Amino acid sequence: MLGSYVYGFAHWPDAVSAMWGGVPDAIRPLYTAWMFVAAAGYLVFTALFFFRPEPPPRANAFYALVLVGSALWMPATKLHLDGGLPFALVWLDLLGVALGSFGLLASTAALAPRPPGWLHALALAGAAGFCVQTVLLDAVVWPLLFPGD
Repeated sequence: MLGSYVYGFAHWPDAVSAMWGGVPDAIRPLYTAWMFVAAAGYLVFTALFFFRPEPPPRANAFYALVLVGSALWMPATKLHLDGGLPFALVWLDLLGVALGSFGLLASTAALAPRPPGWLHALALAGAAGFCVQTVLLDAVVWPLLFPGD
């Protein structure tokens, strides 16, 4: 997932600014800061899944949606900027990530046996923070602000 960002920054440095779309400069720092909150949250709830003998049902499918969709976002956006991919497909990719994120939040909420209260609450907060990034900011705000699309 992060590898696609490293690749994108290294190979398309001139496109990085355009990939922000219409997100105003004034809120980009907040957007970027939330990416770190989301990443920390992802690590917290993923640790709970990782240390379980069996993952919750469908969790692997939700992870696949998140990981594959996240890895495809930057190359898909670059293809769109170059005129080779309709924006609707970029948005569909982000909606897939959002669906996977909701699934992971639901899987975290339904963990059984339930971890200790504080750990479960921390994992839920992490999954919710991840959803703020992937659902609200990435699948709703960013596409709505993307110019001309």
